[in-house]
Amino acid sequence: MIGIVRFLVRLLPRPFREEFGDEVVAQAETELTRARAVSGSALWRAYVTTVADLVWSNIAERWRPSWFGRTGVVFTGGGEGMEQWIRDLRWAARSLRSSGGFAVTVVMVLGLAIGVNTAIFAVVDEVLLNPLEVEEPGRLVHITASAPGSGLPDEFGSSAELYLQYSELDDLFESVATYNWFTATFRTPDRTERVPMSAPTPSLFRMLGAEPALGRLPVADDEGMAVVLSHSAFQDWFGGDERILGRSYEIMGDSRSIVGVMPEGFGFPNERVLLWIPEEIRDDGDLEVGRFGVNVAARLRPGISMDAVPPRLEAAARLVTERYDVSANYERLLLEQHRAIVRPLADEIMGDVATPARIMLGAVLIVLLIACANVTNLLMVRAERRQGDFAVRSAIGAGRNDLARAQLAEVSLLAAAAGAVAVGVAWVSLPALVSAAPPNTPGLSGASIGVGALAATFVLSVASAFLCGALPTLRSAATTAVGVGSAGRGVSRRSRWGRDGLVVLQTAMALVLLVGSGLLMRSFQQLRAVDPGYDVDEVFTFQIAIEDEPGMEMGTDFARFHLDFMDQLRALPQVERVGLVNNVPLDEGVGSTRFVAEGDIAEDAGSQLGRTWVGGDYFDVMGIALLEGRAFDERDHLENPGFAILSRTAAQLLFPGEDPIGRRFTWPEGESIETVIGVVEDVMQYSYRDEVQPLVYLPMVLQWDEEWGLSSPAYVVKSPRAADLAPEVRELARAAAPTAPMYSVFTMQGLAADSMVSLSFALLVLGVASALALMLGTVGLYGVLSYVVAQRSREIGVRMALGAEAERVQRMVVTRGMRVVALGVGIGLVVAWLSAETLSALLFEVQSADATTFAVVSAALVAVGMLASYVPARRASLIDPVETLRDG
Repeated sequence: MIGIVRFLVRLLPRPFREEFGDEVVAQAETELTRARAVSGSALWRAYVTTVADLVWSNIAERWRPSWFGRTGVVFTGGGEGMEQWIRDLRWAARSLRSSGGFAVTVVMVLGLAIGVNTAIFAVVDEVLLNPLEVEEPGRLVHITASAPGSGLPDEFGSSAELYLQYSELDDLFESVATYNWFTATFRTPDRTERVPMSAPTPSLFRMLGAEPALGRLPVADDEGMAVVLSHSAFQDWFGGDERILGRSYEIMGDSRSIVGVMPEGFGFPNERVLLWIPEEIRDDGDLEVGRFGVNVAARLRPGISMDAVPPRLEAAARLVTERYDVSANYERLLLEQHRAIVRPLADEIMGDVATPARIMLGAVLIVLLIACANVTNLLMVRAERRQGDFAVRSAIGAGRNDLARAQLAEVSLLAAAAGAVAVGVAWVSLPALVSAAPPNTPGLSGASIGVGALAATFVLSVASAFLCGALPTLRSAATTAVGVGSAGRGVSRRSRWGRDGLVVLQTAMALVLLVGSGLLMRSFQQLRAVDPGYDVDEVFTFQIAIEDEPGMEMGTDFARFHLDFMDQLRALPQVERVGLVNNVPLDEGVGSTRFVAEGDIAEDAGSQLGRTWVGGDYFDVMGIALLEGRAFDERDHLENPGFAILSRTAAQLLFPGEDPIGRRFTWPEGESIETVIGVVEDVMQYSYRDEVQPLVYLPMVLQWDEEWGLSSPAYVVKSPRAADLAPEVRELARAAAPTAPMYSVFTMQGLAADSMVSLSFALLVLGVASALALMLGTVGLYGVLSYVVAQRSREIGVRMALGAEAERVQRMVVTRGMRVVALGVGIGLVVAWLSAETLSALLFEVQSADATTFAVVSAALVAVGMLASYVPARRASLIDPVETLRDG
């Protein structure tokens, strides 16, 4: 990066460079280092600003020199040099105006490629380069764990006691915090909604280095009764009225006081969160030990590497067994199985978005390189056709620098025009890109064609001018060494390998993109063919937040409301069946607990199984097959004699090789014994990519706690009108619970589509990039061969006059084209094989080196190359030898 800065400094006039050059470079290094410590986005902005300033300084110092040197000798020639540049630009404008088709082609090709890159940059700048708008995000880490052999998931969250242990590692961390996000009810006198919230520890704000724009931050003594609003909630809910500070509102069923407002742009762990309710985790008798799933983040102290953290965390975890009274299973897990996992917090916040973002950025940069190769070929052909003009100018006194400057002036005008077109392309394509991106992508709402995107357009335009103009400029300058009479013939021979090499480059890069698209397409097809254990067609789902409503304190009252409301839903036209579930597949995860078969007294007895609660016709609505026994009925929900339903895998884990119906099991959390009354098919709870999760299904009210009820179960409604039910259901909900908001309104088809959106988004971007690459590569090959045919028309005419057949002429041209394509395909296969591993995170049941994909893509590219070669070959075979010889 600093190399470009040094290059631009070397272009400054010598007196200015000798006096200030080292100082300019040193200052640039300092600014870039400082920006790098802040964030990747800040580094990019600082780099763009520095490059733009140096470009302007080069122009200004040559137009009106500001430095005379220590000797007092004025640096001369700056104004004359700029005047020459202006003359060359005018000459270039006239030349391009007389070649309108060529100019429009170059501008559109470059403008399209630069515009797509600008649009992608606008997204990546917000999403990938700086997902955390905080100071020094590189020192923020996320902490999870694994425990091979424990039965727990491959990776799981921390726990309250581990957070307390980690908080004491003062030599390792500056601060440690927990965080989460969920939805809960927020009520004001004139508005009630279910909104995204977060309940972190108060240390979160210190860890992020965040300060409120108004008021104060909550402290431990607030005991979770103090609330901080986001800037958007402050404006949307309260109209920016500062008098809300100190007022109390009903939030999560309790009256809580608003004490502060965060600045605009602060949104953690995502920008959808509207308020934070910090509460300290205390080491007291109420601490629940062994409950995993807590998100823990920390800020490393300066100089601490991420690799040094896991061993310290594992040692701290082992101390939990001395500090708390833990079970034998938990003690063994901490002492023998626990492995700490530490990764950058930014990677955790971005989640599945990071890989598609990097892929699409790399894809569009490849498209830009292909476009530059294409334009370079066009410019080289144009330069060859004008060799006579350049040779004459050289003969009357023009030097190499004059000819090079004339060529660069033309390229600069084309790049400037392409930059203007690129802004329009980016402005049009950005909304489509944002709408196709995965929902809830961090920072996506802030993507816009702003200063950063315009700066990226400028840098890409300048870079394109250099890339496209380098070879043609050298060719033009080389004309000084060629006589006027032999200019065309000599330079054309030297240009052949350059033009063919550019086509090879285009073909190779196009194949890389096409292979990537092919792999993603096969993964997409495999994912769509997965049987998740349930049916997503014609299923409507929603939730009603009634847990804080009056009269819902008792579990039986809670269950009666939902049973009655399901009856109302069944009465709607074309509603076939209705059920409910606490955790909708593809939308929510499930909690897990160790369940133990009755009578199993082994020390490590039991299995870690997921648990959820269902009611009504849930299994029928979702098409989950009942394998044995029966489903719950109304009596089970209201009286609950202690019944449960197991998934197939859960039954095999608890009662291997036995009939589970009538068997009993316990789960320590509820201190209850459940009897198995049914077994259902396994389902994929989280996504189609994951393995099935063993589940225990329970009725709405548990036998051991009459006051216990679900927070807000989700209804599932089977109807051919699933996509249109929302208004009618909303009216019913408003009548049944006037002050309870209805939320999480989806169709299961929509959730299924969202679960694959990361893959489909990457496929979309890579597919568009591949199409552009294939088009540009084909045009490039066609252009080169067409030029060769035009250049060798006299030779072909002579061959045909001497008896050469049309088929032989066609074969000659096609063979030339296919040699180039074959070399490009060969190089592309090697590069694609080496780079395909970058897609592995998105692939599903497809190997990154899938032979079928590589073979099909290669064959397709060869076929396209053959077609692109055949058109000019046929034209060559139609050359009239008599007319050609007469014209010669």
